[in-house]
Order: sequence, then structure tokens, then C-alpha cells
Amino acid sequence: MADPSTYRPKTGEIPTDPGVYRFRDEHGRIIYVGKAKNLRSRLNSYFANPATLLPKTHAMVHHAASVQWTIVGSELEALQLEYTWIKEFAPRYNLAFRDDKTYPYLAVSMGEKYPRVQVMRGERRKGTKYFGPYTAGAIRETMDTLLRVFPVRSCSPGVLRRAERSGRPCLLGYIDKCAAPCVGRISEEDHKALAQDFCDFMGGEAKRFISTLEKQMKEAVAELDYERAARLRDDIIALKKVFERNAVVLAEDTNADIFAVEQDELEAAVQVFYVRGGRIRGQRGWVVEKVEDATDAELWEHLMQQVYGAEESQQDNIPRQILLPELPTNHEYLAEWLGGLRQGKVSIKVPQRGEKAALMDTVQANARQAMLLHKSRRAGDLTTRSLALAELQEALDLPMPLLRIECYDISHVQGTNVVASMVVVEDGIAKKGEYRKFAITGDAAIDDTASMYDVISRRFKNYLAEQQERAQAAPASGQISPGGEAAETVRGKFAYPPNLVVVDGGVPQVNAASRALADLGITDVAVVGLAKRLEEVWVPDSDFPVILPRSSEGLYLLQRIRDEAHRFAITFHRAKRGKAMVASVLDTVPGLGPAKQKALLAHFGSLKKVRAASPDELSQAKGIGPALAAAIHATLGADGSGEGAAPAVNMTTGEILD
Repeated sequence: MADPSTYRPKTGEIPTDPGVYRFRDEHGRIIYVGKAKNLRSRLNSYFANPATLLPKTHAMVHHAASVQWTIVGSELEALQLEYTWIKEFAPRYNLAFRDDKTYPYLAVSMGEKYPRVQVMRGERRKGTKYFGPYTAGAIRETMDTLLRVFPVRSCSPGVLRRAERSGRPCLLGYIDKCAAPCVGRISEEDHKALAQDFCDFMGGEAKRFISTLEKQMKEAVAELDYERAARLRDDIIALKKVFERNAVVLAEDTNADIFAVEQDELEAAVQVFYVRGGRIRGQRGWVVEKVEDATDAELWEHLMQQVYGAEESQQDNIPRQILLPELPTNHEYLAEWLGGLRQGKVSIKVPQRGEKAALMDTVQANARQAMLLHKSRRAGDLTTRSLALAELQEALDLPMPLLRIECYDISHVQGTNVVASMVVVEDGIAKKGEYRKFAITGDAAIDDTASMYDVISRRFKNYLAEQQERAQAAPASGQISPGGEAAETVRGKFAYPPNLVVVDGGVPQVNAASRALADLGITDVAVVGLAKRLEEVWVPDSDFPVILPRSSEGLYLLQRIRDEAHRFAITFHRAKRGKAMVASVLDTVPGLGPAKQKALLAHFGSLKKVRAASPDELSQAKGIGPALAAAIHATLGADGSGEGAAPAVNMTTGEILD
């Protein structure tokens, strides 16, 4: 661990202007980003007596190797720049939001030809409207009920294509839970209008639809059409069931997010209720790791940045009101920033009395319960992870804690389609965003040891190249750098090296990996191998393995990492093998890549028609120029018969695909 005094800038060198600062580790990786109204005052607080620092702040300043800052013109600019860098570099010591659950949304893909209603999680897609979040059970019931009244398509693209080819709708079409646009029961325009009605109902216009159906039901009764009246009655009951599921808690014109927090010295549990149209539409929770000795007001500022700053949360999901137990620091600038994202006014308030204050008490009770649950889970989880990492460090006699472990596995079938995987674990937790896949060809694919040498060499050559690039771009520690400095644009894929490399295999694979590191001059990364047969841990240049007890948490951790690397490798191998199973004559045309092949077949409809086309006709396809058209025509046969050209063939069955 570094001594903060070795990189502490002189007090007189630090400006008193507002700005954003970054702490970097010895590898140049940004590990913390913060902002300050007065940079000198804030930075000096990090180099105070270590005994006065919070545990995480103490760990951060001792992990760092340098500090830099950027002056900005105002506190609003500092707020914006801080969020931008936190989002781009994901520093490990900044506030980390971990959902206590993954909440689904009801989504309508209005950008498709036939809009689809589905339950979605994760990143948001352009052209899709989202409603929620909901709990998993409630959203399925809501969707099932509404499809009775608004029979919008809900099938997958594959099911839709099969129905279009066969001319028969899927089961949902037969039970009247889909209008079946795939077989022409409803036009594209009418189906899109139906999907818009679905969105309008979910958007708060429920009363309008219920009133319309009640009027139609009365008309059907007056015309003695009792069968239609009964169907309308059932539709009304269904809509009312969805509409009344969420109790009215505030005035019907209220759109607000209500937050509360329960915290201890290390973490904070945050809860939010989403109120739309006066009704609670959803609930969400986070667990926040605290780094700085931040006040509640500073905590709320960071929370608002990360909750509403994400692209998928902007505009549509930022409400008119945000209700908090305490006003954030710089709440005027924060409201201005959020208003710019929403393209409308946003107010941040603290409810003092009445229904809003009472609802905040309910949110606070949920936060308190979430914190208790997290603590009970955290105790066992942290203890197990710490024990596993400590056991490994001791068993392998390593000088440094195992903050980062990388595991590599090779996958192939009899030497074909050779691939490798790299999985990453930090602090005992998988970092899936940093997993990598490698395709291996040529001499490196001869056997597993050659493949392992190739993969390790490629990974660490990239690391060394990025370190060199970062060293050339980064200014000296403490230098005042202008906004948008070149150093901040260097986002390395392999910038952070592991403390331990684990390979799936025994002595040959371990020695290959160790040799690759030695050839690159890297000596501070340990290498071990985990052999499957007896689960033995092998180290380089050793005649005997390290035997960990079968009940060892360290062995369990290695096994989980190894199995994850194997899963990731075999998934990539199967995908690559599947693509290699189909070969086409179009692959032999010089300059005709996958995208242009797809455009060509989309234009003509089949390979047979492509063969029969003249160069002038071929050049009418998207992306096909005269020279490429001539090459296609020459490859497929000038007379259109395709003589001398191999057909498209499934390489597994031998079936001709043309």
C-alpha cells in the first residue's frame, strides 16, 4: 500500500477554485472521482490524520499513487463533469449502487413494424416505451389482464416469422390475446393504434378507456346484443382490476419519486417509491457503499446524479417532483441540471407534513427493513469471501492481497474453432463487464499449451501497450489540467493487471502461462493452474501440487472461477462453431463481407436469383458498386448457371442450402 505523503501535493499548488479531482492507482487507473467548491480545502482533508478517516477513505488514499484535478467555471460544471467521469471510468471507490433486486418493466416496442408488449430488464432500447418498475408477479398479471382488452402482439420475433410463413397464428391468436397482425387479421396501422391505446392506458388515461367501454356496453344492451355486452363487461372488469391494483396515495396529478435512506458507517440502504398519477407504480432499492465521510446532503447529491444521470433514466423517467428527507448540497444546481435532462422543470423538496410526509415515513420503514436484511446477508457473504481470499494468499505464499484474479480457459473440438475466455473476479465478486473472449488461429491453435501462451501474451501485451499510452498522455501528479485532457480519453480494456492468473489445467498450461509472462518481463503476477481430475493447484516450476482441503473456501472460490471461465469459453466456442457450420459461395467473392452478403440476398431474395442477375442488376443492391458487381458475376458464373461455383452447404449434414 502506498504512503499518501509520497504523492501529497503542496498546499500552495492546489487552487482554491471549484473543480473535479481524480485519485489514480500505481497503474494509472482512476479509482476515485470527486468534486469540490474549493479544491484546496477538500484535497487537504484526504491527507489529514489517518485515524480520523473513514475505513474506506483510509483504504482509498493508501491504494492511490497520485492525485490530479481540473478547474471548472462553476459548481454546475463541476457537477456535470464529475458525473461524466464517474460514468465513464466507474471508479471502484465511488458510490456503488447495487440493487437489492432486479426490477422488470412493462415495455412496448413502438419502433417495430408490429409493436410488441413484453417484460424487459436491463438497458433501454430506442423506440420502446417503458412502464414501471414493477414486482415480477404483479407485472405478469398486469400484462396478462391487459392483453385481453388490448390484444397487442407479445410473441418473439421467431414465433412471428413462423406464423407469417405458415399463414397460421400462434396460440395467443386463437385465444384472442393477440390481434394476429402476422396473418392479416388486423392491418399494420390498426395494430400500431392498438399498441398506442395500450401505452395511453398505462400512461394514466385509464378512466377514458373505462368510460368508453361502459358507453359501448350500454349501447349493446340497448340493441339487445347481450353477447357483445358481456364481453365488454368482462373487459371493463379487467381494466378496473389493473387500475385499482395500486391504491391512490396522493392527488391524481402528482408525479413524484419519494426517497428515504437508512445508513451505518460503511453503507446506506436507499429506497424509492415511484408515484405516477397519484398511485404507487413501483418500488426500488439500492445498497450504497460509502467512501467519504459525507454528510446526508452530500449523499443525496451523489444519489441524484447516478439515479437520474443514466441515459435510460433521462426525460421520460425524471418526475416533476423529487421528495427527499434532506435537501442535497447544491440543490439549486442539481434541480437545474435535472431540468435540462427532463426538458422541463424539476423541483427537489422536503415534505414537512400531510400525505407526502406520511408516505415518506413508509418509505423510511422499507429502507430500515432493507438495511437489516442486507446486514444479515452481508455478514455471511463478506466473511466467506474474505476467508477464501486469505486462504489462497496464505496457501500460495503471496505477498499481496488478491484484489483481482483472472482465469483463462481454452475450448475447442479436436483442434477446430479454438477459442479462449478470460473471466475476472475482484474482491471475490465476478466483474462480468471485464470478461474477454479470444479467437485463436494459426500456430497458436496447435495445442492447449500454445493456445494458452498466445492468450496470456496477447492479454498482457495489450496491458503494456495501454500503460505506455497512458504514461505518454497523463500529466504529472497534481498538475492542473484543462477540461477534456487527453489523459482522460484513454479508457484501457486491459489497463488493470491481476494479482493472480488462474489457468484451467495442470503443469503444461501453468508453465506456458508463466513463460508468456516472463517473456514480457512481467514478474509481479502469480500464476496457478487448477487440474480437473483431482482438483490440484499447480504452481510454476514445481514437482508437486499445492493441496487445499476439500472443505477449503479458497478451493471453492478457485472452482467457481474455473467453472465460470469454462462456461464462458464453451459458449463462445459453440457460437463460433455454429457460424462455421454454414459455408456459402458468396464467401468466395473478394470484398463481399457479411453485411453486403445480407444486403444482396435481401435485395434478390435467393442465391439463385443472384446468380441469374447481370452486373447492372447486381449494382442496384445496397452497397454493391460496379466493380464488386462484376466480381460477383464472375465468381458465380457469367451465364447465370453457377457452373464452377460451389453451392451453399451445411458443413455438418452436407445438405445443399441453395
